[in-house]
Parts: sequence; structure tokens; C-alpha cells
Amino acid sequence: MKYLPLVWRNLIRRKTRTTFTVLSIVVAFLLFGILAALNMAFGMGIELAGNDRLIIQHKVSIIQLLPESYGARLETTPGVTDVLHQTWFGGIYQKPSNFFMQCPVHPATLLALYPEYLLPEDQTKAWLSDRTCAIVGRQTADRFGFKVGDRIPIQATIWRKRDGSSNWEFNLCGIFDGDKKGVDTTPFFFNYEYFDEARQFGQGQVGWYVIRINDPAAAPQIAERIDAQFANSPAETKTTTEKAFLQAFAKQVGDIGAIIRGIVTAVFFTILLVAANTMAQSVRERTSELAVLKTLGFSDGLVLALVLIESCAIAVLGGAIGLGLAWLITQGGDPTGGMLPAFFLPTADLVRGAIFALALGLVAGIMPAVQAMRLRIVDALRRS
Repeated sequence: MKYLPLVWRNLIRRKTRTTFTVLSIVVAFLLFGILAALNMAFGMGIELAGNDRLIIQHKVSIIQLLPESYGARLETTPGVTDVLHQTWFGGIYQKPSNFFMQCPVHPATLLALYPEYLLPEDQTKAWLSDRTCAIVGRQTADRFGFKVGDRIPIQATIWRKRDGSSNWEFNLCGIFDGDKKGVDTTPFFFNYEYFDEARQFGQGQVGWYVIRINDPAAAPQIAERIDAQFANSPAETKTTTEKAFLQAFAKQVGDIGAIIRGIVTAVFFTILLVAANTMAQSVRERTSELAVLKTLGFSDGLVLALVLIESCAIAVLGGAIGLGLAWLITQGGDPTGGMLPAFFLPTADLVRGAIFALALGLVAGIMPAVQAMRLRIVDALRRS
């Protein structure tokens, strides 16, 4: 601790250079934090996907429908404990840009299969008893100002009613929250029986199945067993884990993770060069001072440590400010107004950012520090 005033004096001897170096690092870590939040958002809660849930879709494409009768066969499959089917509705609320997922489901099975959806008891009773009832996630409810008791009109783009109308109306009976941060609370669910009876075509067909299995370790064997049941049928299946399904869905817009890693790598490499140049200039300017310190009895190891502490102080200060600003910005929620299922800076990325900041300081300062350590007193005084 007694050497900190010396480090501080070295940092402020060139205030403008130090300030701009710190600001450059702040921008780099601010970008890192925002991109980490975007990666989480585009990941659509992949890391939170249930490891005991499997998704069964048509082998050709998810837009191909499956028979509703498959549900009974899945229920008798060894290892399967719960079965739910969902169908993409694809409706419009007010205007096309107001996008959110809508799916008809069996109410009781949905709540059993997704315990992370928290719905108050009175709203659960209404959801189970009224076929025209719908529930919606908190994020979408906040986005459009939905309240329990509202009548929600949805314009169909695929599923018209038997009378040719495209207007579907639902009583909003509940708003569900997630049991932890990152749970997707954007979907809108309504009763499948009401949907199946009212739709113009496709009766008895569904989009995909979600099943719960009793042993996640046996997922590959159960998936193979399910697909074998429906092999050579008019609607063959493809069974994957929920995590793999969500990853494939997210990558339809591109490998966001790879793009973000590329941007962050380029930015950090540039900042590394800036920080290393700053430390190299600082050491060159203090050649005679370092010689004096060694003359006064400062060991080579202590000189090495002082330069590294100085470099790490700049990097950690800039990193802390940048990550702090990123955290504050992401605390404001989804900047798109509800299009992203989850937008926040994960704790793991905050820790990773802190490690990056320390590593940046060490890497940027190691070469100047080694030069300072190897500096001979006679050579330094002669040079000055």
C-alpha cells in the first residue's frame, strides 16, 4: 500500500494521455457489455432451456404440421411423462410491427410442463375454466399495456375462422412472470380446443410437440425411439433437445454469438495496442527516474510490479466504468420495446469482463515492465 502514492503520481503526470487511454478502455468495455446483453437476447433463453424437455417437429420443416393423434402415442412412450403440442398462430396485433409469439395450447399441460411460468392462482382458475381465455407474458403485457380483463383482438395471417373472418378475440385472464431473470415472458397462449373448433382448416393437426422425459441423460435414446415410431409415415419426425431447438431457431438470423465474438476480439486487440503504447511511452519517459529508484534500493522485482500495477490500474479503472455503464443501460430493459425476449447483462459476463480488464492490464504492461526491470542503472543515467 505504501507504494500506491508513487503509482498515482506516475498516472497523473500525463493527465491527458491517461484520460484518453482510460476513455478508450471505457468504450471497449461498454461495447462488450452491450453486446453481451444482445447475445443473451438473441439466445432467447437458450441457457435456461429445460434439460428434461424435448421438441418434436416434422422431419422436413417446422412449418409442416403433425397429426394431433401423435400425442396419444407419445404419452405411452417409455421415458415420457408429459406431452404438450403447440401451433404457430402468427397473428397481428394492431400492425405488423407489433410482433410477439402466439400459440394455442392445452392450458393445464402448459403450466405443468413450464413451471418457470408463474401465474397467480385466481388467474390460473380463469385460464383453465374459460375456453376464450388467453394468458400473456409480463414483457408483452408491459409493452402494450395489457391488463387482466382486456379483450385482445388478433388479426390472423394464417388461421382464418370457419366464417372466413380473420379477426380472433380473446379475454385476457392472466399475466405470467418468469421464476428467474432471463425466462422468456413474451408469448401469448390461448386454448387449443377453442382454436381447433373455430379454424377454417387443419383440424386435428398441430405444429410441434414438447415432451418432458424422466431421465435427461437418456434424451438421445428417447429421441431415437420416438423418431423410429413415426418412421416411414406420412409425417416423419425429428426430435431434439429444447436447447438445440432454440439454438437452431436463433441461428436463422445468423450466428449472433460468432459475430459478437469477432467484434469484441477486434476491439480488444485495438485497445491492447493503445494501452501497451501508453505504458511503453510512460516507461521511456521515466528512464532516469527508474534508475534513481534502483539506486535507492528498489529491486528489479519491485520495479516490475510497480509498472504492472500502473498498467492494471488504468485497465481496471476503464473496465469498471465501462461495465458499470453497460449494466446501467441494460437495467433499463429491452431497447426495442419488447422485441427481445431477454435483455440484460448476465453476472457471468460481468465477471468475465472483470477478468478481461485485469488481463488487458497485465498483457499491455508486461513488456514495458520487463524493460524497466532489466534496465541497468549505468545505461539509464548515461542515456538521460
